[in-house]
Amino acid sequence: MTNTLIKLDNIKKIFFTDEVETHALSNISLTINKGEYVSISGPSGCGKSTLLSLLGLLDTSTSGQYILSTHDVSSISKKQRAHIRNKEIGFIFQSFNLISDLDVEENVELPLTYRHDLTKVQRKEMVKNALEKVNMAHRAKHFPSQLSGGQQQRVAVARAIAGDPSIILADEPTGNLDSENAQAVMALLASLHAEGATICMVTHDPRSAERADRNIDILDGQIVSDKSTSKNSVEAA
Repeated sequence: MTNTLIKLDNIKKIFFTDEVETHALSNISLTINKGEYVSISGPSGCGKSTLLSLLGLLDTSTSGQYILSTHDVSSISKKQRAHIRNKEIGFIFQSFNLISDLDVEENVELPLTYRHDLTKVQRKEMVKNALEKVNMAHRAKHFPSQLSGGQQQRVAVARAIAGDPSIILADEPTGNLDSENAQAVMALLASLHAEGATICMVTHDPRSAERADRNIDILDGQIVSDKSTSKNSVEAA
């Protein structure tokens, strides 16, 4: 159990609307170990984004158990979820989700400001280190509108890793990028994984999925395939 980071046991998620039950996830059981790079794939509406929301504590399951870093987070309060999410989980979104009137440095620092265990000096150092990792330190005082899509996603990656989370959750991280920038971002994720990061990524792109160590396929809210892949070489970002 010491190497287990995430354990889901019989997770179900049902959405109730106008007396209609939508079974988004059915009997999902899944373990993710520290240091793994996992991709989750499947057609639109299959439940993969719902699963990522549950993993990221953005939503709760209807039933089942979720263990994160040895803590049962299945039925904790909204406040507790927010606290654990901010400390344990780094998010990378398809649409970058940068705040337009904050500069790069401020965007990366924002999630850290909610952590009372960090001083301002510590936060600044963590932001600096994260921006250096994604080669965006020279753009620290620029605003999102002054950056290309690829640069904005690099800043989003920096924001995700700045707090040294237990796991990085990436939701279609290359979905809004051209092929060149998509390859650069995937190479960056591969580099972070090589340094020890645990990554779980939802993607429609087979080329992106191939970068992971493990591919999980979902169909109609159920895992239909879970297999390891051959290791891919890390490209220079």
